[in-house]
Amino acid sequence: MTSRRQLGAAALRLAACGALGGCGFHPLYAENGQTNAPAALGEIFVLRIPERTGQELRQALQARLDGSGSAARKRFELTASYYIEQQTLSIQQDNSSTRVRLIGHVSWSLRSDIPSAPLVASGFARALDGNNIVDEQFFYADLQNAAAQQRLAGALADQVTQQLAIYFEQHPTAG
Repeated sequence: MTSRRQLGAAALRLAACGALGGCGFHPLYAENGQTNAPAALGEIFVLRIPERTGQELRQALQARLDGSGSAARKRFELTASYYIEQQTLSIQQDNSSTRVRLIGHVSWSLRSDIPSAPLVASGFARALDGNNIVDEQFFYADLQNAAAQQRLAGALADQVTQQLAIYFEQHPTAG
């Protein structure tokens, strides 16, 4: 049975949604013509990023930027500098650690594909992940580290994509 409190909360949520629509709120990735971001994101080519971790970040960025699979002409080039900082945590009495924190840093810049074009936008993203170190199970630790690096790449790709979408939303003539 539904209580008055639950009905009141549902009515409040419904009113809040209506108020957001009235103030001009709309989804950042809307495909109904209200925003410039999805079309402009599909026009970005991600340049190579060195190392295996850079390849994972590039693949994650490509999946998010060209998620529609459209064959849009690439008018922008995204360059990224990516590195992972590793910190050991939970130091034991024998000076061994039982946890590793990975901190991924990416600085990116967006340029037009026209030679010698000025910088369009730039930004920075940072994400954290970690894993436990298990004694005498090297293969398992290696798999955990690889999974943590993939999660980092995905989180950083989400942040960069969001920053780019916000840029194109605020600068509609750029897209």
